[in-house]
Amino acid sequence: MTRPTRLADLPHPPDTPAVLIDRSVLDRNLAGMAEFAAARGLRLRPHVKTHKIPEIARAQLAREAAGLTVATIGEAEVFAAVGCTDLFIAYPVWPTPAKGGRIRALLEAGVRLRVGVDSPEAAARWGGPDFDGLELMIELDSGHHRSGARVDGVGEIARVVAGTGRRLAGLFTFPGHSYTPDGVAEAAADEHDCLTAARDLLAESGFAVAGLELSGGSTPSATLTTPGATTEIRPGVYVFNDAQQLELGRCGWDDIALTVAATVVSRREDLGQVILDAGSKILGSDRPAWATGFARVPGAPGARVTALSEHHATVAWPAGEPLPQRGELLEVVPNHVCPVLNLVDEVTVTDGGEIVDHWTVAARGRNS
Repeated sequence: MTRPTRLADLPHPPDTPAVLIDRSVLDRNLAGMAEFAAARGLRLRPHVKTHKIPEIARAQLAREAAGLTVATIGEAEVFAAVGCTDLFIAYPVWPTPAKGGRIRALLEAGVRLRVGVDSPEAAARWGGPDFDGLELMIELDSGHHRSGARVDGVGEIARVVAGTGRRLAGLFTFPGHSYTPDGVAEAAADEHDCLTAARDLLAESGFAVAGLELSGGSTPSATLTTPGATTEIRPGVYVFNDAQQLELGRCGWDDIALTVAATVVSRREDLGQVILDAGSKILGSDRPAWATGFARVPGAPGARVTALSEHHATVAWPAGEPLPQRGELLEVVPNHVCPVLNLVDEVTVTDGGEIVDHWTVAARGRNS
């Protein structure tokens, strides 16, 4: 059952296209993941590349998140500047002189900082007094086959880390193959096996493993995390959810906190379609092969965004249902919410059918 659209309830609807966040749904999503992690004895270190918004980061930390995960040094700089000072850059950053200088500045500002490495060569570059206090996390490939070392290479990387004088804080992986139908349970199992095998290999090689962080957990697989094998989870999309999570069965319509408000600017009865003023420049263009469209429409479960141009969304309307009228406002649920926040400067916050706030997307564009 879909939840009803909220736009008709707003006394002063926003100019479109606009990103809307339902604060009550957001709060419920934040609380749900925090409660899950606490009940399983897991540390929650949410990935803030999804929202890029300080107000949401503070709400996550207020719910006893262990710290924040970021994707780039730029994101780390933004969140450090607003008082979030326990940060993990879950990315194999290659320390060029410019990037190294920015990392050093964060350390000098008192940030507790962890950075990912997935090769001996990268680990070696973090040695020296410039990076005193920096902690390193070894990234492992648990089946997504993006960045990340093979499990059998963990010992060599750990030896190089030890030689730099940096503290090896733990191991991490991203089970990104959880973003497929019927792949969630397998990805969670792969994460478990990868982290435990790497930890055991380190122990057999004489490394101290007590207290090592074992970090994983994408949004689809986070609630399947096995305590003991994993100590920390880093979901990001859960704060808003999106059409991918809906289609994967990992959330319901009532769990979707972010939508894009759009206006019907054109309609074709003969084609059974309407055109909205929200294209790829606000919805993003991600569409995995298994997805049934580029976006979904709350209140019309059979509708699909079937094509995107930069400023047009083509919505195929269910046969037999009346088409929306020109000028009508609709909400759209993007396939992948993370790119959406990197496309706008500000979001409109609603609660109880009213606009209650506007939040700046402070880390927008901080891609390096």
